[in-house]
Amino acid sequence: MWLNDQQTIPSAIRRYRKTLAASTPHHIVIDGLFDPQKLDAICAVLHHEHYWQTQKHSYSALYLDDSKWHATPDTERFVQRDLWQGHKAGPDDKQCAIAHEFLQYLRSKDFMALLSKIFDVQITDIHVAKPEVNTNFFRLSAEDFVNQHADDSPGREICMLLYLNKNWSTEQGGELVFMGKHDKTVTIPPLYNRCVLFDPSSEGSEHWVKTVTSKGTTTYRYNVTSWYWSE
Repeated sequence: MWLNDQQTIPSAIRRYRKTLAASTPHHIVIDGLFDPQKLDAICAVLHHEHYWQTQKHSYSALYLDDSKWHATPDTERFVQRDLWQGHKAGPDDKQCAIAHEFLQYLRSKDFMALLSKIFDVQITDIHVAKPEVNTNFFRLSAEDFVNQHADDSPGREICMLLYLNKNWSTEQGGELVFMGKHDKTVTIPPLYNRCVLFDPSSEGSEHWVKTVTSKGTTTYRYNVTSWYWSE
């Protein structure tokens, strides 16, 4: 079992739905949603350097190569971060297995059924061409960034962020920030086993990530990002 059952009982689901309806943007923060021991095993895999590859996006194009990136003005640069490549590991690479299994679980019928209950909408991958590319691990260093953007897309109902940063302190930065409304932003620290779920089409859902402040060290901010669609 991947989930902490106490966080998915009916009373918890009712509480999440009330919080969603009352918040701007429509979002909830669930601490301890997943089994911490299994997440510990995943984190051990993520700390291996050879599974990561840098990706760079501008506001007008994704996956830019270095030449196009250098020609892109700073104001047009949207994302620079590392993407986990462990799912491409061969069958003999058993240390990747638990991390890969977790990504598969996040796209399972059971987990999507939980999201469907919370958001009161039917989540499915029936029309998603490549579901696996919509759920993965990412990391940010002090040199990286995720600038302000919206995650809304036709049919996209839910965005999920799960943080995998043990002993993270406020001095290290890396907070998720929602635009909110009336100049009142919503700031969420990336604490371990903290899951953020939000409706990307709701008011104030544009967001960004504060800079990681551990410049000159090998500290990374780790998370899972996953996007979900309705029919």
